[in-house]
Amino acid sequence: MALYDQTIENHSEFLESLRHRFLDDDRKIALQKFAIKGFPTKKDEEYKYTNLKEITEKDYNFFPKESHNITKEQLDELHLGEENFDWIVFVNGQLHKELSNISIENAEFLSFNYALNDENHKDVFDKYFNTIAAKDLAFTNLNQAYCKYGFFLKVPKNVIIEKPIHVFYLSQNQEENTFYNTRNLLIVEEGAKVEIIESHHNFDESFVFTNSVTEIFTYQNAKADWHKIQNDSDTSYLVDHTFAKQERDSLTTVNTFTFGGKIIRNNLDFIHNGENINSFMNGITIIGKDQLVDHHTAVHHNTPNCQSYQNYKGIFKDKSHGVFNGKVFVNKIAQKTNAYQQNNNVLLSEGATIDTKPQLEIFADDVKCSHGCTVGQLNKDALFYLRARGISKKEAQALLLYAFANDAMQNIDIEPLKVKIEQLLAEKLEVTMEF
Repeated sequence: MALYDQTIENHSEFLESLRHRFLDDDRKIALQKFAIKGFPTKKDEEYKYTNLKEITEKDYNFFPKESHNITKEQLDELHLGEENFDWIVFVNGQLHKELSNISIENAEFLSFNYALNDENHKDVFDKYFNTIAAKDLAFTNLNQAYCKYGFFLKVPKNVIIEKPIHVFYLSQNQEENTFYNTRNLLIVEEGAKVEIIESHHNFDESFVFTNSVTEIFTYQNAKADWHKIQNDSDTSYLVDHTFAKQERDSLTTVNTFTFGGKIIRNNLDFIHNGENINSFMNGITIIGKDQLVDHHTAVHHNTPNCQSYQNYKGIFKDKSHGVFNGKVFVNKIAQKTNAYQQNNNVLLSEGATIDTKPQLEIFADDVKCSHGCTVGQLNKDALFYLRARGISKKEAQALLLYAFANDAMQNIDIEPLKVKIEQLLAEKLEVTMEF
């Protein structure tokens, strides 16, 4: 049975397994919307270059087994060497405090499922939940219909969360292909600050499909950074939608570092709701074999005197396929907007492809907006220059590719994270050079 049929058939059983009945009607409506639209196909403009049939034609288990045997050694391999971090570990959808290190003070942290069951948070969910997530997308509706796993974090006014928080989503001990609908809700109130690192890991040979939706609310003079490390197995699929709404004088960053996973689709929407907002989006993609990574970004400049910066780098080998579609919308009242968008790509094999489409839609007349993209191979003159100085071809290629990707890491201010990304770059470039 294909995934579409399973979503309809399993929903009643799913609702019976939950206790948070106040969302039942909303879930049913969301499923009805999904049923009408179905999964996007290559006939849909937004999925023109991304074929989801490999994902949607498989069978999945909607009720993952909770039992696991994750060891400390396995977790240690996933850590960034972060002795002074907090980390939150979800295994098969369940929060495991015994594997986590949670010292968050003066903030509200709950697993998403627990927050849904907590009457004290009903007003918060009424105010924030599903208010900025797009209502007309198949995957966001499917997520609303089935969401259960993930976390809720509210950082009160002027509270600084000093330690970065690394959130792990692990899947293990699943005999069947497994479907997770992960939901995160982050609220950063006026003058507050928090940094999140998110990673997903499948330990089984069976396939895992994660449909994730994250809503981020950053208030006046607040700062929220969200770093995604996507380095999963070849038996993992990820469709991620992240929506960030910013108020005046706020700063929000989403960095996406993609190295592993069979098919990954990242959707990122920034919504400006005040003046003097800064939004940063950076991405590094290094893939090979028959992997596919698709980045779709959109920045909605609705107010004057705001800035957005997008810088995505891609390195593709073998028969891998990259997609980048970046959009910047500038409202007619959003004067003095400064928007930068750049996508640069290197193809290392004849079979590798990239479809890139940066877009600007500007309705204001006093703005500074630029966009561009490049697709090419390594610079032969630079390669010759390095080799003439005694550097081997393999090392010279790796050095040039590292320099090419490096500027997309410049705004990482978590040193262990920066070191980890540099290590992953070195590892992946070493693999890339084996031809």
